[in-house]
Amino acid sequence: MKKHDRIFIAGHQGLVGSALCRQLAAAGYMALVTRTRADLDLTDPGAVADFFSREKPKYVFLAAARVGGIHANNTYPADFIYQNLQIQNSVIHQAFVHGVKRLLFLGSSCIYPRECLQPMKEAALMTGPLEPTNSAYATAKIAGIEMCRAYNRQHGTRFIPVMPTNLYGPNDNFDLETSHVLPALIRKFHLAKLAANGNPSAITADERRFGPIPREIRTSLEDLTGPRGGMVMLWGSGTPKREFLHVDDMAAACIHLMQLPLETLRAIAGPDDPFLFNIGAGIDLTIRELATIVSRAVGFQGEILFDADKPDGTPRKLLDVSKLHNLGWRARISLEEGIRRTYEWYTEQK
Repeated sequence: MKKHDRIFIAGHQGLVGSALCRQLAAAGYMALVTRTRADLDLTDPGAVADFFSREKPKYVFLAAARVGGIHANNTYPADFIYQNLQIQNSVIHQAFVHGVKRLLFLGSSCIYPRECLQPMKEAALMTGPLEPTNSAYATAKIAGIEMCRAYNRQHGTRFIPVMPTNLYGPNDNFDLETSHVLPALIRKFHLAKLAANGNPSAITADERRFGPIPREIRTSLEDLTGPRGGMVMLWGSGTPKREFLHVDDMAAACIHLMQLPLETLRAIAGPDDPFLFNIGAGIDLTIRELATIVSRAVGFQGEILFDADKPDGTPRKLLDVSKLHNLGWRARISLEEGIRRTYEWYTEQK
């Protein structure tokens, strides 16, 4: 990519898209193309075709998606599969039609089988059943990966599917009905701290900024009393293991891959693996350990309990990132530092 090339960041207001915009702008790329959801409906093939015809981007980062945590995926599976398929079909096809030089498509770690051998290699794609709670979303993302590979094979395009691990950071989704585990933990512990300190006005302000507080959590906030500063109840047993990557690391990895020669990428991918690159930190921890780190960063001093009657999801999800390391990139932001930065961003929002 050259500094003057027109680069379309689809989903620029989201977690990954906003990080890509920040890093590309900081690196001196002057022709970033963005559209809000109100300005361009990416599920509308005609609107997307008109956009590509008018704007003529040379590079595309496809970070737009309908995303959410285990509760949202389990509750709205039809929305997740329909909207993501529509977005992918429209953007990837129009990138081909209009001669985009290179496109990077973001998958999701849920594409791998529920009982996948750990750490998960790219070759494990479609080798076993998916996790039932998010199989609709995973199927859509697998279709996007296959679409990139199919267009590359049939039309000679240069579309790169990547598979990020669990991401977090500024502009994350902190809505407790739809968020992923890490932002949900940050908000739950923050609200519990406010309640324990007797600060109802701050709780009201938080609700205006980040969305409604579910009834069961609001009830628990009202009961936060005692010398230990109350307690927070979390879903599941706390034993599943997860890997987390700060979104600024994710953006840096994506830009790194977009800059490498295609021959280098193909050589590392190898003839027997799917043309796909895992992006992660390469280390994981239990949800219980994660909750402890988050509570410490937030300053919550109460008790942490787990509701084992609630679903755990996949027992473990750790990516094998050896391909990425062989391509000269490693994560730089530690989990503790990343959570501290994210919580600082969270508390600065008005």
